[in-house]
Amino acid sequence: MGFSDADLAAIWLTLRLAGITTVLLLIIGTPIAWWLARTRSNWKGPVGAVVALPLVLPPTVLGFYLLLAMGPNGPVGQFTQWLGIGTLPFTFWGLVVASVFYSMPFVVQPIQNAIESLGERPLEAAATLRAGPWDTFFTVVLPLARPGFFTAAILGFAHTVGEFGVVLMIGGNIPGVTRVVSVQIYDHVEALEYAEAHWLAATMVIFSFLVLLALYTLNPATRRKQA
Repeated sequence: MGFSDADLAAIWLTLRLAGITTVLLLIIGTPIAWWLARTRSNWKGPVGAVVALPLVLPPTVLGFYLLLAMGPNGPVGQFTQWLGIGTLPFTFWGLVVASVFYSMPFVVQPIQNAIESLGERPLEAAATLRAGPWDTFFTVVLPLARPGFFTAAILGFAHTVGEFGVVLMIGGNIPGVTRVVSVQIYDHVEALEYAEAHWLAATMVIFSFLVLLALYTLNPATRRKQA
């Protein structure tokens, strides 16, 4: 007994989804984390709460409202139709958009915490050397906050791999298009194919363990503490 072609297709689709989502989250989440870590605006609380909403909202609730927003009558759906690309629900890129929203706090919060832990002195030192904002970020902030970025990338990727409710609401169950590993496991169980479900579920357990192992042993911050 091993993986069927459908299982392998679901695994590949899941890895592709998680990889693209993680890259987008690092690009989008970094400026948000920077602003949350540095601002003194009264908007910090509300913005931080919005970013953290997926931590407490049921995935189906988030998926439902994203489905309405990206549907043919929603603002996002009308915009994408105006662009000539149709609507995003029940497409791979619809899953990407939903995954970005759903995994956002798992990327933003570790980066925010890492930037806040730097304090003011490194930034002040860079300013005295007349470093510009980009120079300061790439030569000072990024190296010093590397553990936070490492944690964010791993958690964002792993959380996207484990999605179920959001992807089912937005993507449905289309083989090769939106059927990810979690949905494939559900299909096996629904069809009473427990042996097939076990193969995929056990793979997810091993993957989750390896992710946590990497997080606790390869993270530069953890290694410095152990030294």
